[in-house]
Parts: sequence; structure tokens; C-alpha cells
Amino acid sequence: MASDESHDAAPDLRILGDSITLQPSGYVEPEVKDDEALMKHMARFRSEPLRFLREVSLYVSGTGWRAYDSVIGQPIFYSGFSEHIKSQIMSAPLLETKIAQLADMRVAVEEKEGLLNTSDKEFVAKRAHRRSELIQGLREVSEKLTDNMICKFESKPFIRGAYYLVTQLLLRAYHQGIHVSSEEVLRLRAVAEEAEKKNQSIIFLPCHRSHVDYVSMQLLCYRLGLALPVVVAGDNLNFPLVGSFLQHAGAMYIRRSFGDDQLYTTLVQSYIDVLLRGGYNFECFIEGGRSRTGKLLPPKFGILNFVLDSLLSGRVDDAIICPVSTQYDKVIETEGYVTELLGVPKKKENLADFLSGGSSVLSLRLGRVDVRFHEPWSLRGFINEHLTKMASVPSSINVDWTDMKSQVLRQKLLRTLGYKVLGDINAVSVVMPTALIGTVLLTLRGRGVGRTELARRVEWLTARVRAKGGRVAHFGDAPLSEVIERGLDVLGKDLVGVVEGLAEPTYYAVDRFQLSFYRNMTIHLFISEALVAAALYTRVKQGGGPAVQDIPYKDLADQVLFLSSLFRGEFIYSGEGLAHNLEKTLLGLEADNVILIERDERGNIAKLGLSDAERAAGRENFDFYCFLIWPFIEASWLAAVSLVGLSPPLGQDGDIWLQVSKAQDSAQLLGKTLYHQGDLSYFEAVNKETLKNSYQRFAEEGILQIVKSKDSRVPPRLRIAPEWRPARDPETGSLIASGRLWDFTEKIASSRREGKNRRDGATVSTRVLSLTDALGRQLFEDAVRAEEEGKGKGGGAPARLSREEKRLLDLSVREQKRRRRLEGRAHL
Repeated sequence: MASDESHDAAPDLRILGDSITLQPSGYVEPEVKDDEALMKHMARFRSEPLRFLREVSLYVSGTGWRAYDSVIGQPIFYSGFSEHIKSQIMSAPLLETKIAQLADMRVAVEEKEGLLNTSDKEFVAKRAHRRSELIQGLREVSEKLTDNMICKFESKPFIRGAYYLVTQLLLRAYHQGIHVSSEEVLRLRAVAEEAEKKNQSIIFLPCHRSHVDYVSMQLLCYRLGLALPVVVAGDNLNFPLVGSFLQHAGAMYIRRSFGDDQLYTTLVQSYIDVLLRGGYNFECFIEGGRSRTGKLLPPKFGILNFVLDSLLSGRVDDAIICPVSTQYDKVIETEGYVTELLGVPKKKENLADFLSGGSSVLSLRLGRVDVRFHEPWSLRGFINEHLTKMASVPSSINVDWTDMKSQVLRQKLLRTLGYKVLGDINAVSVVMPTALIGTVLLTLRGRGVGRTELARRVEWLTARVRAKGGRVAHFGDAPLSEVIERGLDVLGKDLVGVVEGLAEPTYYAVDRFQLSFYRNMTIHLFISEALVAAALYTRVKQGGGPAVQDIPYKDLADQVLFLSSLFRGEFIYSGEGLAHNLEKTLLGLEADNVILIERDERGNIAKLGLSDAERAAGRENFDFYCFLIWPFIEASWLAAVSLVGLSPPLGQDGDIWLQVSKAQDSAQLLGKTLYHQGDLSYFEAVNKETLKNSYQRFAEEGILQIVKSKDSRVPPRLRIAPEWRPARDPETGSLIASGRLWDFTEKIASSRREGKNRRDGATVSTRVLSLTDALGRQLFEDAVRAEEEGKGKGGGAPARLSREEKRLLDLSVREQKRRRRLEGRAHL
């Protein structure tokens, strides 16, 4: 997959066990203004190739790296490291203040309950003694929690042995090694040297697709002479033997949910303060959990909130952010992901599964891992820049943008920070050959594709990826045919089958659901084109010639706006604004001869449609963009249809609340039924992750109302907002195909792929509506029965809200409206 651009770009480092080799690369150096760069003096491959290669050789060809002595960063791996960190946490003023506050609160409660007699002449002394006891007890609890949480960089012999062991295991599975850009590594080392001088932490924020993510990052840092980062990990990984191993290799364990535990929350904040003040490198996954779909998930703000608080409070001066992309030829866990997405509960991690899972992958040949580092940037600089912007832009609400404690300010900064990091990860991500092959196979109309056509479409897609500013993984000077064969070999016959004995070998998707994981690795590059194609499809699907299929610009822009807002939680958009992005996309499609644009006398776009050349080519490029987005449109349509069935049956009031997980399970069952009956084109549309995202998006828009109880035993519940509730026939009780939610569902359906044996309108208004109604009625019956039998108490999901929950719901509805007004975004 070599190209001309490979010859003047920095080579990659290929790390395979002890050996490191240089390979030609498709690296494209990002444009960074000198005043924006964190480091300015570094050899560049294009300008000084000999000096550049000499700098690389200084640390990749030496023998001293195994000792892990000359490390860039703060001292780690010495006896007493854990006690040093623990003592700093326990003496943190933030923690001491919280412990004193909690003790005072408890003493006040005991006074109120009469456990401390205020009339006792020794009351003051007893009160002080009791307070001292409480403080001591809280400190003991804190010490135990801290010991379970912190990473324990104690022993260099341990980490040397761990590096050797993990390297051997990883490279048995990923037999082609770990690839990283040499230029990015040199840049990162230069930034790390500056950070070490300033006692600043580098916060690595990688995407998360596999458990191998953090393993590969630790291996890279070790091999390239950087201080290992402390890695945020869920305490579900802290099981016997493995948990201790990971903790001594860098894992810090935190709970999945903190609830209202103020002490634990303060402990985590104090630990992060200690790490950032001490200049220790830090790593957390911006998406929270692993992506089961192959594309980036929306950002999770939990740990970022702690980091931001450290800076906004002034306890930490600055930290360096480094977004990281990790891509795979094949992800070990994808088969398990499919099982989870189809509704099978995720199994809790344990040693037996860990060992059996490990042994099962050791015999596999999964290709390689590609790790890319974005240009690091100052978090303080980011905060200052956005505070200045927010203060200079008039706001419809009264907010003091200088108040560092303002929750409005923090939420806006957090959201902007999270999506900037995701955008940076997408910007440096490498498209693997397996992703190219998977994308081609899932964006063709036929059952399969011949070898010649597969090569032609992979070559076309490679050119499109590069034209969009993306990177394509390279294999030196290997010819395209060889790269495709390698990719097919890695995917295996369980994902891609081949029919022999024909005029030419013909390939087909065996497991489309699992293969979609690899297709989703490319969709971020073409999301703008896909949205335009889906909007244009509202006319193209009607058939006929250009007179019927052409669409006025206003109608197209309206549908693109609707779809982009619908998928706001699914995809990462450019921050340049819809109007600019739409115009840029249309001009690009026009230049590619996919669409034909008609302009008015002022030069403005009046209408557009498919070009003659695109029609002559069988709409293959237009169809490509449609096939990318159609599964997501199907999933959103399915979620919306399932909501129609949540309208209370006749005789039921609107105060019945349904368990969120059961409503989503019902939607998934509806989807499976519709797929097998031919009313749903894509089986992957029933995946639980996308359905959950759709429900979350509908809740953000006020279509759904979701209540979360303070009692952790009571699961979240939902209902349709009254103003969105579909009407029923007063005599038959049947759902009526009209109203606000129906119109919303139809607007999604207008961009759906038209099935061979159906027409959407009539099908949905009769049989599909009847099916979702039946499933919805069952949910209401189950909820009412559980309430009558008293199952809602002590761990169930009560069908009705308490007075306090109703009050909190009213507050939540008002807060959502205020947030939507604050964001100033387009809404559904």
C-alpha cells in the first residue's frame, strides 16, 4: 500500500520483541504554528533526514534500555514509592478538610438524635473525644481505600520481568509487532524532557477498543525510555493475582460508580492532585469503557472532571494533554463484543477466563498494532483560551465566566475538552487494511466481490481516506495484492469467506455483524458525505429521473441538520459549524463528480442531485456513503419505533414508569423480530450499544424522561414525556399513526434504506406499529404486576415515583431545558 507520500515522510518504528526496525511510512506531518508548539527544537525528517535518523538510532539501537534507568520523567520504581504517594494523599489539605467536615456532620447527627447529651457537664470534652474517634476511624478507612486504589511502582526487577513476559505473550498474538511513528516518538520525548524540567505530568488520553490498549502503551513507554504512566482502571480488573500484577505495573483502581460517597470522591481527587503536582505521567481512557462498535464513543467526563478541578482550583499549575490512537489489524475481543451487543450479559472478569482467553489467542496471528500520538498541548493553555472565548461571546444566560467554581463553566469546559480530544484521536488514527476490506465488503450491493473488484475498491477507498486527510497503514513497498491477502488472512474465514471454482475467487462477508466493527473504524472520515448522501436519498429512493430525484438546497440542509443532531452522540463532527461543513462537503462531492449542483443567478446553491457520471457508474460512490450511515439510521429508527409502543394503554395513567434496561431489551427484541420478518435491513441495528445511545439522545432532547433513584438497588426508570406521547383510538385502544413522535419517526425513516419487498409508510403504520404496541403493553403489565405484588420494594423498580423523585424530575426537566439553551446547538 505504498504511495509517493511514503518517500518523504518519517519512517515508522516497528517494535517486535527486542528488535526495532525502521519502515517507510505514510506519516503526514501536522501543521503546527511555532507559537502553539510545546517544543520547537527537534530534527525533522524532511528537512534534516540524516540528523533525524541519528537521533532515532541513539535510543533504538542501544543495549541499555533493558535496565530502564535513563528514563525521562519523575523517579519511579524504587522501594518506598507507594508509601511516599500514600503519605502525600493522607496529608492532603483537601482530604483533611473533608474528613473533619464528615466528622462534624456525624457529631451533629448524634447530637440531634440524643446520642450526645448536650446537658452533660462534660459534653464539650465528650463531644471532642467523639469527634476525634470519628476522625481516626475515617483516616483508617481512607488509608485502606488508598492502599487498594494506588498503583505501586516499587520494583525495577519486577517491571523488567513484566516487560519480558508481556512482550512474549502479546507478540504471539500480534505477530507483526507494534508500529509507531518515529517522528511522533521524537516529538513526544522532547515534550517529556520539557515536562520533566517543569515538573509537569503528561496525561495520555487514548481511545479504548481492547484490553491490549494499556498493555501496548506501557510497552511503548518502557521501550522508548519514558516514565510509565499511572493508568486508571476499573476495580472489576482487581481480581486475584492479575489485579496485583497490574497494580504493580501501573494500574490505579477506582470504582465504576462513586454514588454519594464524599470520602471516596475526595480520595480520588487527592490522589490525582498528588500525581499531577508531582509530575507523574497519567493515563485514562477518554471513552470510559471499551468501544464494542469499532468507532469512538462519546467522552466520559468522570476522571477529566477531577483533572480539570485540579487546575481550576489552582492546586496544580499545568499538565500536558497527549491524545493517543491505538488501531489493530484485528481486535481480540470482537467475538465477545458481538455477544454482548446482542443482549448476553457481560461476564465478570476472573482468573480462569483470563488464562483460558489468553491461551486461546496465543495461537492466533492477529497482525499488528499501530499507535499514534497527537501533538501534545497544554491544558492550562486550553483553559485560558476557552475562558477568554466564553467571556467575549454574548450569552443568553447570566453566567460569570471568571467564577472557577461555576458548574455551568465547568460543564462547558469539560464538554469542549472531551470532544477536542476525540477529534485529535480521529485526526491521527491509522486505517488498517482489515478496516479497508471490511468497509468495502459492507458497502457493496452484491452478495460478494471478485478479487479484481475488491482490489479496485480498496485502492479507491485508500485514495479517499488520504484525500480526507486520513492515514492508511503501510507495509513498506509490498504490492496492494499482498496487503489485501494479509488483511484477509488476519480477518480469517469466520469473517470473510471465499467461493473458489468460479471465473475468479469471490469474497463475501460471513459475519456482517462482527465485520461492521472494522467498517466503523473508517466512518469518521466520511460522516459529512454520508449525512449528505442520506439526505439526498430521501429523493433518490423515489425513483424516476433527475426531475424527481433532485432536491432543493433548503430541503437537503434541513435533513442534514436533523440527522447530524440525531447522531450527535454517535459521531465526532468538525467544529467549524454546520453551514461551513455542508458547503465544504457539497463542493467536495461536486469535485469528485458524485453530485451535480445548480446555482441561482447570485451563485448560491439552488438544488442538487446525482451527476450523470455517478448514474453511469451505477451510483457506486453515492451508495458507498449511504451504506456507511444506513445501519445507524436503522438503529435510530428502531429506537424511535420502540418508543411509540411505550404510550400507556387505555385505562393506564401516564405515571407508570418502566425500567430502562427492560425497555431497551424490548426494543432489541422488536428489532430482531423486524429483521427476520424483513422490515429491518441491518441486523447490527439491533446492537445494544447503539440503542442505548439513541435512548440517551432522546432523553437529552426531552422526548424521554429518565429518573435515577438515590437508592442504588433501584434501577433507572423512564417514560415518554407527556408532550411526545402518541394518541390512541378511544374505542379500540390502538395506537394512531400521527402526532409529534410519529412525525419524528417518519423523518428518520425518510433516509432509511428502502427494502426490496416493502414500502415503509404502510408497513410501519400497520404491522410494525401493532408489534411494538404489543411489546409495550407487556412492559406495562409487568410493571403494574410487580407493583401490586410488592416486588418494587427492596431492589425492584417501583412503577410510580415518590414525592421526592417527582420533585427531582421537575428540577431535571428545567435543567435540561436550560442546558439546551446554553449549548445553543441544533435540536431535533
